[in-house]
Amino acid sequence: MALTFPRVSGTRLAVAAVATTVLAVGAPAAYASLDDDGPTRSAGSAAASTVARGKPYTETRLFFGTERPDGGPAVTDKQFMAFIDKEVTPGFPDGLTIQDGRGQWRDSNGRIERERSYELILLYPTTEARRRDTQIEEIRSDYEKAFAQDSVARLDERTRVDF
Repeated sequence: MALTFPRVSGTRLAVAAVATTVLAVGAPAAYASLDDDGPTRSAGSAAASTVARGKPYTETRLFFGTERPDGGPAVTDKQFMAFIDKEVTPGFPDGLTIQDGRGQWRDSNGRIERERSYELILLYPTTEARRRDTQIEEIRSDYEKAFAQDSVARLDERTRVDF
């Protein structure tokens, strides 16, 4: 098949050539299935395959506020790390990540509250999700009680992890 272009400026011709090339070649992409450890076929070619990296894991992120709704003193770094050492590390001894943050949320009176916060990131094999769920809910509950918090936000995502 021969491609012909009408006489146009150099810029328009270059754009048309690139667009035609992209359309002709396509843009194959591979998507890893979280339930499958086998190879994943690319959309562009049935013969081309790539191995999905890592194993199925769940990533849980917990968001801990530090301001107390009752007006008491904010949770300090020392208090938070003591909480992690006592309540989190025993259940997740293989590792975890803590990040400092700044958060905001709307309280029950409609006011925007801003506070220093912590983000805790936990990774665990998806096969352990049921068991880990109980541990994570205990962590949330224990923090709420220990530091008079309204809630600890939780985010769960399935992912693939390779160490």
